[in-house]
Amino acid sequence: MRAPVFPEPILPVQPKTMKDFQEDVEKVKSSGDWKAVHDFYLTTFDSFPELNAAFKKDATTSFNTIEDCGINAKFVNAVYDALLNTPPDIQKTVLKGIINSLLREWKGPRTKDDLRAYFILLQNPQFNNTSTYVIYAHLLRQIATLVEADHHFLVHWFKKLSQKRFKQLVERLLQFISLRLFPAKPEEFPPITKCSWWIPSASKVLALLNTANNLVHPPLIPYTDFYNSTLDHIDLMEEYHTWQSFGNSHRFSFCQYPFVISIAAKKIIIQRDSEQQMISIARQSLVDKVSRRQRPDMNMLFLNMKVRRTHLVSDSLDELTRKRADLKKKLKVTFVGEAGLDMGGLTKEWFLLLIRQIFHPDYGMFTYHKDSHCHWFSSFKCDNYSEFRLVGILMGLAVYNSITLDIRFPPCCYKKLLSPPIIPSDQNIPVGICSVTIDDLCQIMPELAHGLSELLSYEGNVEEDFYSTFQVFQEEFGIIKSYNLKPGGDKIPVTNQNRKEYVQLYTDFLLNKSIYKQFAAFYYGFHSVCASNALMLLRPEEVEILVCGSPELDMHALQRSTQYDGYAKTDLTIRYFWDVVLGFPLDLQKKLLHFTTGSDRVPVGGMADLNFKISKNETSTNWLPVAHTCFNQLCLPPYKSKKDLKQKLIIGISNSEGFGLE
Repeated sequence: MRAPVFPEPILPVQPKTMKDFQEDVEKVKSSGDWKAVHDFYLTTFDSFPELNAAFKKDATTSFNTIEDCGINAKFVNAVYDALLNTPPDIQKTVLKGIINSLLREWKGPRTKDDLRAYFILLQNPQFNNTSTYVIYAHLLRQIATLVEADHHFLVHWFKKLSQKRFKQLVERLLQFISLRLFPAKPEEFPPITKCSWWIPSASKVLALLNTANNLVHPPLIPYTDFYNSTLDHIDLMEEYHTWQSFGNSHRFSFCQYPFVISIAAKKIIIQRDSEQQMISIARQSLVDKVSRRQRPDMNMLFLNMKVRRTHLVSDSLDELTRKRADLKKKLKVTFVGEAGLDMGGLTKEWFLLLIRQIFHPDYGMFTYHKDSHCHWFSSFKCDNYSEFRLVGILMGLAVYNSITLDIRFPPCCYKKLLSPPIIPSDQNIPVGICSVTIDDLCQIMPELAHGLSELLSYEGNVEEDFYSTFQVFQEEFGIIKSYNLKPGGDKIPVTNQNRKEYVQLYTDFLLNKSIYKQFAAFYYGFHSVCASNALMLLRPEEVEILVCGSPELDMHALQRSTQYDGYAKTDLTIRYFWDVVLGFPLDLQKKLLHFTTGSDRVPVGGMADLNFKISKNETSTNWLPVAHTCFNQLCLPPYKSKKDLKQKLIIGISNSEGFGLE
């Protein structure tokens, strides 16, 4: 049986055009008479049919597609922009009309005209005012409880909004949630027990906007604009445990809508979850020891790594393989034959040295692409992929132990790392495979991606002019090998008709199939440490920030949080230093950060989390500055002039080898 199609109601006649309305508003300036404007608002906002009559491009056309909502957006904007400058009685008239519309008794499913009315009302700037929140909440609940097919229409209409109007919608909803959580005047709102549905409804509507934003490339606003920093101040672990216990069922948790949780808040959830797992495993080790009547040893509470500098990779691999049950314990590193307690410096040095060695081109595991300044997995076949697992474990340990790594993987890598975010129980299910596009390829091999784009747009005869087949050729240890992109691919010519398929298969081969075993080992390594439902809260970009830090530098924040040893912040040398550094262009600021910390990125917690220190180096002022990257420490001689300091600092940070380790 076919579902009945309900006819759209006949709309009332709306004689006013946008030009008429604007002329009425202009006349008010000279006459002071608001009657015509008042009548327009009274009529327009009286009901859903009146809203459609006023703002629909053509009252006789149904506009039943996702591509065109059929609304005159400029007219809607003009009416709302003028509304806030009208007398209070007109604004009250609009709100009364909205209340009557929302209280209307519904019979049957919503029509597209109803959806248009919701779409228009949601943009009302009056809802910025807390005095309208009760009405706003009811509007949000009605939109949130629409059926999925109606949400589908709204999502596609939202993505057609201008960036300015879209951002206003998001900010209004975030403010609504924040003020319901922490009201400045609690008496303005009903008791929380009577409006427990407010925040879930707003979060659901925000989810529709987030979906719309993700459908547009580039997105209308950055994904970080959906973060609600107010949530950093609630009990996040309670939210997480509620979500763990009830999933996406009737019990609300902000973890059902992770796009509103900031990366800083997600890091807290992941770290606390990690700490609880660490404590649980350490406690079990202790219980086992006691039950066997053995004396407990404090070392059993840590993942203790003993490695030789001369055999760094092999020793690290052996230790991590032997101690795979301890991966979720706190990491401590000892270099064989060297005295010293690991207070964090040795652990960081171990990471820096390992990463430098593994990612060196001569090591053969990763290929560095100069055009994109990033590493990608070598497709060379080998008997053992355990070293790729080691890199995955390293990344997992870095997240677990709050170490920022200087790794340059493309965004596609983190998308693959979350495919799926939880290790599947069925070992036959492939991991690290995600849908990839030519845009993903462009972030790694821009020249090749450009060539494939030209193939797609080529106006001549592709088969005759390119003479290509569904085959890929790769050099492996000096031997050219061919791989079919599909069965019998060597006999299938690339034509104007099948070139899209060829480009898609080629991209999928390079980013998925040709490196499957390498990436699967890497995936399992990472998840052996970071196996946690908290990963389901993360976007690929957020995983990258957790591993590598943020590229956004705030040198003023670094100045505020810097510690001094042998210097005071008022000393002339220090004043010279900050005058110079704050005046540096971004590339030199990044070089300074890389020189002193081993990475040019900032931890999730910001510059303060670097624990950056400037120490006085009682040496000749002819010497260059020295860095101890393991401790984020810069040793600065007491230069006598700003010019001398700037010259020596630039030479030092521009010519440091490798990680600038000492």
